[in-house]
Amino acid sequence: MSNTLELLDIHKTYGIGGPSPVPVLTGLNLTVARGEVVALVAPSGAGKSTLLHIAGLLDTPDRGQVLLNGRDMGGASDDARTRARRQELGFVYQFHHLLPEFTAAENIVLPQLANGTDGVAARRRAEDLLARVALGERAGHRPAELSGGEQQRVAFCRALANAPQLLLADEPTGNLDPATSDRVFQMLISLVRETGMAALIATHNLELAQRMDRVIELARRPEQAGNVQA
Repeated sequence: MSNTLELLDIHKTYGIGGPSPVPVLTGLNLTVARGEVVALVAPSGAGKSTLLHIAGLLDTPDRGQVLLNGRDMGGASDDARTRARRQELGFVYQFHHLLPEFTAAENIVLPQLANGTDGVAARRRAEDLLARVALGERAGHRPAELSGGEQQRVAFCRALANAPQLLLADEPTGNLDPATSDRVFQMLISLVRETGMAALIATHNLELAQRMDRVIELARRPEQAGNVQA
């Protein structure tokens, strides 16, 4: 399998030049292959969010390479990074961050319109994605009219709207009760399997992590703040 994401010798320190610099990632190496679902398990302060931001081209490392589909994004322009985020990456967070004034379908249509998709085609894809997660009849409902689990399923559909090749998820079921979390997780995995994309999913839920293809532990140590172990 070819690698969708490669992080090579990533270093990131906050407060460089200040009195108390904080090294967060030191020599991190990580790959995620196409069609692979990888769990990222990390204690608080180990650099999980920093890793996801670097992988998602929202932040840059102090040293090291970020390869997306074999392309080194280190020297990419801001426009190229924005285009890659829009077209090749999907993001899901613990809180859904849906736009409250728009319906479920409209929340999925909007990122497609921003990517240049025709309105009719965007609406059709939104309805198809909602149907896949058993929300076809809720397409016209606004977020306030949906349950927490339903809102998060809409957020997954929004992340998949532009058919990304890599999904990055930060505690995507962390705000849900156990039963709803399990249902949402099952739907997420089904969507990832159907599309063949790569997925890096950060979670504190070890039971869910063990159900993914591989578990990566990001450990926090005094002498080495960010250390990845398979």
